[in-house]
Amino acid sequence: MAGMFKNVFGSAGAKPDDDFADFVEAPNPSPASLLADTTTVPAANTLGADVPYTAWYRVWERTSLSDFKQEGMIMPVILLIVLFHLWGARKNRSKAKAWAQAHGPALQKEFAVVGFDGIARQAPVDDENVTVELTNPESLLKEKSACEFAAYATGRQNVAFLDVNLKMPKRYNPITYLMEYVFSFFFESWEPPVEKYEALLYAFDGKEKDLVPVLNKESTPVKVPSSTYDGFIWAVVHKSHMRKFRNDRYDASITFSKDNPKLPSWVTVMSENAEISDTLLTPELIQAIEQAGNDFEFLIVTDQPIDKPMKIEETVPKKRIQLSANLASSASGYSTTLPLFNQFLRLADKLVASAHFRTEVMRKIRNVREEEIKKLRRVEEDEKAEERRIAAEKVKKEERERILRGLSADEQRKFLDREAQKGQRRSMKKSTRKG
Repeated sequence: MAGMFKNVFGSAGAKPDDDFADFVEAPNPSPASLLADTTTVPAANTLGADVPYTAWYRVWERTSLSDFKQEGMIMPVILLIVLFHLWGARKNRSKAKAWAQAHGPALQKEFAVVGFDGIARQAPVDDENVTVELTNPESLLKEKSACEFAAYATGRQNVAFLDVNLKMPKRYNPITYLMEYVFSFFFESWEPPVEKYEALLYAFDGKEKDLVPVLNKESTPVKVPSSTYDGFIWAVVHKSHMRKFRNDRYDASITFSKDNPKLPSWVTVMSENAEISDTLLTPELIQAIEQAGNDFEFLIVTDQPIDKPMKIEETVPKKRIQLSANLASSASGYSTTLPLFNQFLRLADKLVASAHFRTEVMRKIRNVREEEIKKLRRVEEDEKAEERRIAAEKVKKEERERILRGLSADEQRKFLDREAQKGQRRSMKKSTRKG
């Protein structure tokens, strides 16, 4: 019995079982020495035996110029693009500044407020040397983008306000800049890059009290002379731009072209009546157009929209005067087009004073506009009739579905059979009428 307990619980003198010999005789692990020299530097770098080991921040000791071949090819291209961008943006700003310096005095003589700050300035005396302050870019010009600038003026009799838009090539983007020239050379439909300004003058046309709130105040009654004139379309266009001008503008498409003996041979007149040309072609305007030469594109007096109207509301007359001319590289280069710009600013006064034509002339002009309005009215009536037809069919379809939902299966079959028979009878009647 004692021997049995000794075998179960073991005894001091018992021999271990052979199956557990590995566990019994396993040596105790000894801790690694903590006294190892950690300051020893390996003789060679693990990345390669040819490169000596250096600290991580000593990049120049682990690399050479041959490791940056790709960067060396990319960086000059990036630098060239950046320099081209800076040159192009600066070039465009320089041209815009030259336009402002040349036309700023004329704008200050004609308008009380010039620029976007809304500050009225004292008009200069004639023959006074006027210097336009351009230290603040918002004073006269606003940079809408690196290739487009805008100017604004208001505060003048017979003129509500003036908008000027300066357009230049995208010199700041070398790829786009070159592609525009290449595509315009190979494709006639692709418009080449332009350097021009378009001045758009909006006439009051007797609506001063609606557009100027101060004129409606009872405490300061102001007697405003009439600024109305007859509505018409009249333009002088350089012949090299005539085709595009007529195709792009709806108002120009309803005029007829005719050369005028008073004007140079390289321009033509687009008008609705010859009497209008006799009234507006003053000697000063003719001389200004001749002096502008090839820098002149077009001058138009219009009361119709540029885009073809799709609704009757878009045919409401809005009287405007627009001038388009090329930009010059410097302020002195505008000596040829500046007289035309001055005539453009004063053309509103000429219209108010003289653009009142005979009843027969205006009747012909109104007939053209009324004919266009009739076409739009017919289109609008057809659209409304189509809408009414679709609405009636929708109501009829809903009523049919409501009736079918209230019938049994047999009744629905009979209902559909009657519809099919009616359809056959209608088709037979139509075929009989055709025969």
